[in-house]
Amino acid sequence: MTGLRGEAAIIGIAELPAERKQTRPPAFTLDQYALLAKMVIDDAGVDARIVNGLVCHGLAESDMFAPATLSEYLGLPIDFGERVDLGGATSAGMVWRAAVAVELGLCDAVLAVVPGSAVLPTSTRHPPSPPSWYGASSNKYGSPQAEFEIPYGNVGQNGPYAQIAQRYSAQFGYDPTALAKIAVDQRANACAHPGAVFHGKPITVDDVLASPMIADPIHMLETVMRVQGGTGVLIANAEVARRGRHRPVWIKGFGEHIAFKTATYAHDLMTTPVARAAERAFAMAGLGPADIDMASLYDCYTITVLMTLEDAGFCGKGEGMAWVHKRDLTFRGDFPLNTAGGQLSFGQAGMAGGMHHVVDAARQVMGRAGQAQVAGCRHAFVSGTGGIMSEQVALVLGGY
Repeated sequence: MTGLRGEAAIIGIAELPAERKQTRPPAFTLDQYALLAKMVIDDAGVDARIVNGLVCHGLAESDMFAPATLSEYLGLPIDFGERVDLGGATSAGMVWRAAVAVELGLCDAVLAVVPGSAVLPTSTRHPPSPPSWYGASSNKYGSPQAEFEIPYGNVGQNGPYAQIAQRYSAQFGYDPTALAKIAVDQRANACAHPGAVFHGKPITVDDVLASPMIADPIHMLETVMRVQGGTGVLIANAEVARRGRHRPVWIKGFGEHIAFKTATYAHDLMTTPVARAAERAFAMAGLGPADIDMASLYDCYTITVLMTLEDAGFCGKGEGMAWVHKRDLTFRGDFPLNTAGGQLSFGQAGMAGGMHHVVDAARQVMGRAGQAQVAGCRHAFVSGTGGIMSEQVALVLGGY
């Protein structure tokens, strides 16, 4: 099949420590982009002038022209600019788009940074826009969500993901201890990662099951922790990568699939978009699930991890709960998963939560994970999930 040649690599990474309350002075989104851009470029050990591509999500200060605004503010003229809007799959989507641009020769190095701090300066003369209506992505007149979802209370994420879990339970059964084990093993990983919001705070399966029920069958400790932070990566061509400071993390394969926006309209909730995305990513990389040394899976809820493991091919459909019980998912185990804690235990810094998974995988392949390093890590699998399991991206990364 056509696809990447594996000649674009992640050469620099940056991730701010997760904070429940922001201790740094409030900064505009532009300032956060600038901070992360400098951190990423410094980490790569290359001259900032080689950066001539930029992918982003958006700016709180500007509804339009985000790449141009950032290019101007950072003082980096670019030959490739892109704004990606895939919810939690945005960051993984940024990475493969940057890799394609690099391999096509459109640019030499692409910044992909995602601020995650929600505390921004405000003005009494110009108050901020009100938040979205109970977690709805659009309550504007004419929006299908405004007409067919919001009036019936089908909003937010907790309820719809619980619906998915209930459907899974009806079709395959539901072992809450298996789902809880995912959270427990990821917390063990966070305890080895100083930047995690839950560093030094281990939990047990009983702790998870005793935590408040958020939306049956999802408990509080099976949901993400909102934090302040930010993440980013620098993707470059092979020539630049050879001059970098770290082992390049080659982007070997990718896949992307968008199946619907609202779970109401899913053809089959039990087959998530990552099934198609992962199949394409593995085929492009010439690898399979058995070749993966660690996985960094989007984990807004434990049910998301379970279904991603199944649909990406790491285990069979409906076999995930038994599979999880048989595996050690910590960085020391036989299937290292979300080795920095994932969003469940590192924390979800807004849109930067998706890039946490890219950075986690790249750090492992680079061999820079410290006491949480997976021995002999050469291949990593990354997933991104947006909406209600509606849009998903898969990446296969390799270090040689």
